[in-house]
Amino acid sequence: MRNSMRPTRQTILLALFVAIASALHVAESLIPVPIPVPGIKLGLANIVSLAVIVMFNWQSAMLVVLVRIIIAALFGGTFLGVTFALSLSGAVLSTAVMAFVYKWWQPPFSLIGVSIIGAVTHNMVQIIAAALLVSSMDLLWYMPYLVLFAVPMGMITGITLHYFLAKLTRLKLV
Repeated sequence: MRNSMRPTRQTILLALFVAIASALHVAESLIPVPIPVPGIKLGLANIVSLAVIVMFNWQSAMLVVLVRIIIAALFGGTFLGVTFALSLSGAVLSTAVMAFVYKWWQPPFSLIGVSIIGAVTHNMVQIIAAALLVSSMDLLWYMPYLVLFAVPMGMITGITLHYFLAKLTRLKLV
């Protein structure tokens, strides 16, 4: 799909992925998490990021992530605030790590493994960024809890992506 797609079709598909990722981001913020641990999220928009890495390339995935973060921040009223900085840092670095692992370490890592690595990276980067923003490394005690929850959340998003790509393949869209 990467080499045979016309530029107009690719642009339309990437815009569609931005819209889907933005909608998932907003929908996820409305879902109450039954675990009373601040910062725990499903990471549904990461399904789109990894899908774009697989279907296109890391540059396209980074574009989708950046536009999605900006749109979500504008709609959420957090543009250029602390939440924006944390979201941007986590999303950009986790997407970069997922792209690297997908390109160079697959196998041994499946898409589910790549997704887990992305979720763990996202949480680690966000807690480090938060500690730097408030100039207190005391926040780092929270990292093991976020990493503990990142593994099953990354597994859920990886499994979802696996089924999504399998469906696209059956429909001959990938």
